[in-house]
Amino acid sequence: MVLVLAAWALVRGGQTPKSADASRTTPPSASPAATAHAAPSAPASDESSPHASTTGAYDPAAYAPQVRTHAAHADVDPKLLMAVLYNESYKPHDPELERAWQRYKPDAAFGIANMHRAAFDETKRRHDFTNRRWEELPDDRDLAIEAAAWHLHDLAAQLPTRRPGMYTKSELLALGYNTGSGNMLAFARGAHPGSQAQSYLDRLHANWAKAGNAMSAQP
Repeated sequence: MVLVLAAWALVRGGQTPKSADASRTTPPSASPAATAHAAPSAPASDESSPHASTTGAYDPAAYAPQVRTHAAHADVDPKLLMAVLYNESYKPHDPELERAWQRYKPDAAFGIANMHRAAFDETKRRHDFTNRRWEELPDDRDLAIEAAAWHLHDLAAQLPTRRPGMYTKSELLALGYNTGSGNMLAFARGAHPGSQAQSYLDRLHANWAKAGNAMSAQP
């Protein structure tokens, strides 16, 4: 987090970050699957203009209408989608920062749902935003939410019907979003998350009530 904020300060000062990458890495777990993805920024004052108000800190709750819409289309729990946005709001989501960081670290994530290129490209092939590009995510928060919703949908389709009662479906999907489908399936079979995956799960629990409040508020 400190490294990301330092990079943000450098970019706002017109420099390219030179510190080590602070983006998510795949946690040690029973399955070596690569991290599948992708994280949240200031609410756009005009949703018709994806470039409006995309700098600084933000509250994911401001995007509750988009979360409701895309969660319904993708048939996923809107509370889970909102909780993922809260989990991914740990770093500044400034388009300049994200692009500068990506030049330094090509596998960095883009957008308010913190999605990696591979996860975005894999997801879009099956859904209505197939003509969109990963490079658009820093400027288009609606697209970032749509992609996250369908990525959760695709992860859910991979879960076995029968599994140990160790984790709820929402917990497994959040873990899959953070660590990739291979790790998610290992957790579904009873494997224990590594330290970073457990930290993500702990944040999900901490953000769960907040996400519920955001989704229960009147549109």
